Amino acid sequence: MLLLGIDTSGKSGGITLAEGDQGNFRVLESSPIAGGTFSAQLVPTIAALLERHARSANDIGGFAVASGPGSFTGLRVGLSGVKGLAEVLGAPIATVSVLEALASFCQRPGRVAAALDAGRSEVYFALYHLDPSAMVRIAENLIPRSEYLQQLNDPQLEAAVTSDAPLAELASSVPTVVVPEVVDRPGSETIARLGLRKLMAGQTVSVEALDANYLRRSDAEIFAPPQSSVSGKKGER
Repeated sequence: MLLLGIDTSGKSGGITLAEGDQGNFRVLESSPIAGGTFSAQLVPTIAALLERHARSANDIGGFAVASGPGSFTGLRVGLSGVKGLAEVLGAPIATVSVLEALASFCQRPGRVAAALDAGRSEVYFALYHLDPSAMVRIAENLIPRSEYLQQLNDPQLEAAVTSDAPLAELASSVPTVVVPEVVDRPGSETIARLGLRKLMAGQTVSVEALDANYLRRSDAEIFAPPQSSVSGKKGER
């Protein structure tokens, strides 16, 4: 299967053209896309990748896309692009959480934690159960930093991982918790690798159901003035 892995969740993003099947995965090429220009670069970058590898859009057998958490604007651009392409091509879509991709870097089986700095003294935090053949989500939430340290104090926790060094430093100040390993933030290659597994297993979402996993409301939603619940005011139709 030829697939596209797309990540527009962070300050920068990327697109990976890959191929594989059950048990096999090979990256053909990955191209970075700069933050702030996702909407302008997405389709031209995909077209250039296909052209360099003598493929056409009709050869794409599936899409793997980062669904969040991350940038509100970036995620909307990536998911909207995938929706449009998948609808035209009739290709399946697999979504991959950035926290899930992060957790996949853990080498130990069992319960593992993944964390990303969410700003505002909050943490995107997830727990997964890993074994050689599967990854099962236990929880995925937005939590305060104080609760983050409590979560790392779980005696059942085998390992933890983060791409934000300050979160590891915070954990290292508490002797009883599991200190996360610091790794690079997962990109489109990891999204493509995990997405291929889901595509092959039939774990897909429809174009209509495809949506971002923000884990929290946008600033526009948070600071929007409350809407009146009173209806039927004079002059309304």
